[in-house]
Amino acid sequence: MPKKRSKTPSKGKTRREKKSVDAGVKTGIPSSDTGKKMDNEKTGSHSFTRKDAVRTAALMGAAAGIAVLSTAVSRVIPPPPVPEGDTTVRIIPPLESVDSGNGADILLRMQDELRRALAKPMEARRWLMVIDTRKCVGCHACTVACMAENKLPPGVVYRPVVTEEIGRYPRQVIRFFPRPCMQCDHPSCVNVCPVRATWKRPDGVVIVDYDRCIGCRYCLTACPYGARTSDFGNYYTEHTPEIEPYEKKPNHEYRKSWDRTGHHSPVGNARKCHFCLHRLEEGLLPQCVSTCIGRANYFGDGNDATSLAAEMARSHNQVKLLEEMGTKPTVIYLV
Repeated sequence: MPKKRSKTPSKGKTRREKKSVDAGVKTGIPSSDTGKKMDNEKTGSHSFTRKDAVRTAALMGAAAGIAVLSTAVSRVIPPPPVPEGDTTVRIIPPLESVDSGNGADILLRMQDELRRALAKPMEARRWLMVIDTRKCVGCHACTVACMAENKLPPGVVYRPVVTEEIGRYPRQVIRFFPRPCMQCDHPSCVNVCPVRATWKRPDGVVIVDYDRCIGCRYCLTACPYGARTSDFGNYYTEHTPEIEPYEKKPNHEYRKSWDRTGHHSPVGNARKCHFCLHRLEEGLLPQCVSTCIGRANYFGDGNDATSLAAEMARSHNQVKLLEEMGTKPTVIYLV
């Protein structure tokens, strides 16, 4: 009678161990290592070797070295020269047909004060914005007007409106905070730029040189207010049969013509609010100020104590965002 074959592997080895031994014989790899290799192949994992650790450390060290070098270079490269003195004086004729006296719309008063400020050299004026949150109704008109004025693409917003909820229902209050660039006196975005593409003008406005900007986005990370965004070259109508012609029109930030078609600047650059400098230097208020239906924005020369903006800045119920960061923001909120 034939003997039944035993199901138990010989010499006390399991089938898995025998398979490992056979694989080791074929490949020349010790059986214990072969078993580990088979386990790794099944689970999809790979052991982290000393070589991998050295490579990772080298990459991290190189990245840190580049960051330190870029910061050092930023201290050496001087920013582009900014015009000062009489060359920055702008003589804007007054609107004789419009009465900006008592009882007139505050826009007319601020327009007159703007004309007076432009008659001084750039270093003698300091632009100031005060936002009264008690008047803001959260209509986002300023956001839309800014996008239209500067022809902003998708993902680029200079003046979003942040909503804050206070209390609980039924005693709940909603407050709106329009958030332009804070135009800080100690801007953290300026110090990190490796090519000195951003700096603060004598009149207090922090600007970006699109021709110098390399799109590293260090400034986006450094800004505690999230006031900077990157232009990725997108269009609102790019997935339609044809991009609308109005999206291809150049914008005129910083009093220059910028054509985004062909992936030219400011595509790939950091972008931010600049108080509509191209309007200011033509004697016009920032577009967000002119558009506000509640007249919640006050804008003018902070060095002119008689200006409406400077007057509102002396209110006792004022706050500034994230003062503890040490950036010294110049945009003031009334609460």
